Amino acid sequence: MNYIPTIGLEVHAELKTATKMFCACLNDSDETRPNINVCPVCMAHPGSLPVINKEAVRKVLLVGSAVGGALAERAVFDRKNYFYPDIPKGYQISQYKDPLVSGGALSGVKLTRVHLEEDTARSQHEGEKSLVDFNRAGVPLMELVTEPVVPSAEDAGRFARELQLLLRTLGAGEANMEKGEMRVEANISVAPEGSETFGTKVEVKNLNSFRSVERAIRFEIERQSSLLAKGERVVQETRGWDEEKQATYSQRKKESSHDYRYFPEPDLPELHISEIPEFSSDTLCAGLPELPWQKRERYLTLGLKVEEAEMYIRNEGFDVTGEIKMSGIGSFFEECLELCEGDKELIHLVSNYLSSDLPGLVKKIRSEIPLSTLKLRVAFPDSKHFVELVRMFRDKEINSRTTKDVLESIMKEDDDPRKIIKEKGLSQKSDAGALEEIARKIVKANPSVAADYKAGKAAAMQFLVGQGMKETKGSANPTVLREALEKMIG
Repeated sequence: MNYIPTIGLEVHAELKTATKMFCACLNDSDETRPNINVCPVCMAHPGSLPVINKEAVRKVLLVGSAVGGALAERAVFDRKNYFYPDIPKGYQISQYKDPLVSGGALSGVKLTRVHLEEDTARSQHEGEKSLVDFNRAGVPLMELVTEPVVPSAEDAGRFARELQLLLRTLGAGEANMEKGEMRVEANISVAPEGSETFGTKVEVKNLNSFRSVERAIRFEIERQSSLLAKGERVVQETRGWDEEKQATYSQRKKESSHDYRYFPEPDLPELHISEIPEFSSDTLCAGLPELPWQKRERYLTLGLKVEEAEMYIRNEGFDVTGEIKMSGIGSFFEECLELCEGDKELIHLVSNYLSSDLPGLVKKIRSEIPLSTLKLRVAFPDSKHFVELVRMFRDKEINSRTTKDVLESIMKEDDDPRKIIKEKGLSQKSDAGALEEIARKIVKANPSVAADYKAGKAAAMQFLVGQGMKETKGSANPTVLREALEKMIG
């Protein structure tokens, strides 16, 4: 029997704001010293009162506008009651019935809601001891909930990646999963194909990488399907993901909403969003940047390959050392695009050199020259010089070999490519008469190879052309040179 999965996602993402959600403590995810960014409010001292972070609200509404959700006219914060060492108050200020955003869609997945709450502290376990760092307690946390319509583990991974990209594009958050700034929870159930009801839902908590999201969902689908196939029952529960064992494990019985005893937060007033001008839908939509899917469509229309478009959209390029991930490639490509002035052929060549030739050159230069002495942006040459160099190749002023050599030069020296080509005499030589003299010289120096070619050995011509390129220091037009050699051999 076939079993069909039903998957819904809940994603928590820390928002990038100067201060925490309800107090003036710094929101600094890079702080390594424990319990530095704390105060009576986020530590829940008696008598301390929360104040809503306006920028956090704006950023959630901005996300809602980008995904086409309905923005609330009024919003209420609620107390979500549960006891755990990383909850200093014994409850979390969240939203229940009145979220900031309802509906919308992202990456083809329908959304249920997007709401705002405060993050918990971070527990650290050392042997038999557990320590709690409250720096993260009270950080603005966006929670996005999808409808149970994600069809597969791969689609769940794609959705999470697109959400991360959206948050970064909007400046709402960095959503670095390795730093815990974005965590995914997957609700998974399976049912026999053709069933009119869903199976028993299992929640897998705190998945902190895209790979873990996909692997945990695949594991749960297989685990639940296997149980049903054997006539056993799937238990509704919360499970964790063991990266080492590549398996989920039971944590606790799944809570229901009534277990949290939600009620309106008495220390915070109802938020009348419709009365705040900068929170209006028109104002928010007018302030949206080009969104990832819009940029993707623009790049593909220009004729870029899908993988090239994704690299530029994420603004992350090649990993040239295994340790250093080159960033800023999307911004650099946009500079080049402007200089190309809509010339699709030139854009295609620029993208090709940027994605295929530049990574190897960066790695080579970094191995030869100390980073402190490089006269460039380490990864990218001056965009004007780069585009001009590619344009010269496109216009057959220089050949491919010269283009690569000069690219290395302008990365090291940050100099005008035309100046380098002129000083080194690298302009492509296409004069048939001049190249005939070179061909005569090459044939005379290699009579046996010329004889081999005349006898039908096509590979011999490659050697002769190579000798001619060497003689001209790579400046000969290889096509014209080959024609001259063929004419000379007869």
